[in-house]
Amino acid sequence: MKVRQSPVIAHDACEVGLIGLGLIGTSLAKRLLGQGFRVYGYDVAPARCGDLAALGGIAVASARAVGRTCRTVLLAVFDTPQVESVLEAKSGLEPQPGQLIICVSTCDPDAIAALAERLDARGVRFLEAPLSGNSDQIALGNGVAMIGGERDAMEEAAPVLVAISKQQFYLGPVGSGGRAKLAVNLVGGLNRAVLAEGLAFAESMGLDLAAFLDVLKASAAYSRAMDTRGHKMVTSDFTPHAWLKQSLKDFQLMKTAAERVGQELPLAALYTELIRSCMTHGEGELDNSAVIKELRRRRRPVKR
Repeated sequence: MKVRQSPVIAHDACEVGLIGLGLIGTSLAKRLLGQGFRVYGYDVAPARCGDLAALGGIAVASARAVGRTCRTVLLAVFDTPQVESVLEAKSGLEPQPGQLIICVSTCDPDAIAALAERLDARGVRFLEAPLSGNSDQIALGNGVAMIGGERDAMEEAAPVLVAISKQQFYLGPVGSGGRAKLAVNLVGGLNRAVLAEGLAFAESMGLDLAAFLDVLKASAAYSRAMDTRGHKMVTSDFTPHAWLKQSLKDFQLMKTAAERVGQELPLAALYTELIRSCMTHGEGELDNSAVIKELRRRRRPVKR
């Protein structure tokens, strides 16, 4: 194990940096603030920084300012290129030896493992902890963390991980958490797709959807997607808790990961087709429950 240098500046253990203040980042901020942490945050969108300040967090002017203030920094950005940019671009965080980076984003596992190696060579510790759960669940601390990295880094990160998730699973080196997250998201996405198709089918047969959803929840077909997405599908309330465009990004990552190991994902391919169609209708920033809109569009009139 490499000897780590001391951080450049002293840090308070209750200070946490947060880069990325979208749906998940804002939920993390709410949770951490509620658990007594001081949160220093940055997002490229100024309005989101204002939202953090309104919550009681401290908005700073740049990613670099976050890195100069906090020993531990959470990344909650959209995708792998953004993670790489934050950590390696000249305008980014500029992590210092001894700092601990915790990435909760869903990323390309191989690319993230390579990034962790580059950071390790500079004395920067990197832990991946992608979270299963929508923004509401994460704000309540009900997410599940899938952790990849060195065990000593996980132990140091434990106060933050326990604050933001109800369960933490250590899965091995960096890349392991991301691989687990992709498989979890595959199952979750297909659960949503099946629920949407079942509801669209019931609706086309003239059933009352609210009543039918109650039947589903009591039946052998039950899944948690019915609790988290069923009402949204029934009422067509697609206020986002997790964007459709995020689902597309994740399913594209699954396709790449599956190709690397020679695994076909036929059901995932069908779901990806549905999401792509939603994207062509400008629905990328709707909640991922809006996949039902595409299934409703595939209903054709019949002669009676």
